Amino acid sequence: MGYDEVDYADVEPRAPGMYFLRDALDCSALGVTVVEADDGWDGLEHDHAEDGQEEVYLLLDGAATLTVDGDDLAVTPGEAVRVDAEATRSLSFTEDGSRMVIAGAP
Repeated sequence: MGYDEVDYADVEPRAPGMYFLRDALDCSALGVTVVEADDGWDGLEHDHAEDGQEEVYLLLDGAATLTVDGDDLAVTPGEAVRVDAEATRSLSFTEDGSRMVIAGAP
């Protein structure tokens, strides 16, 4: 079969509101995460310098702030932001009912 399919709601969240789809889709290099969050949800500051993974953050609903190397970026629905692997990033949501897709690959 040339494809894999999953409904993210059927994937056990690895953290509150975070659905990691890499394994469910049998991805070898691409990571895909769906985040459902309310106002006040804050993610951990991190980078991907060791694994070389750049990430794209695409906000579908709500409002979020993506902090990249100390710069706060207000993200609105429909906006996508690509972050270099070496850049430090953290994510927070500022509106209830927010949804975001994060995709990353080396």
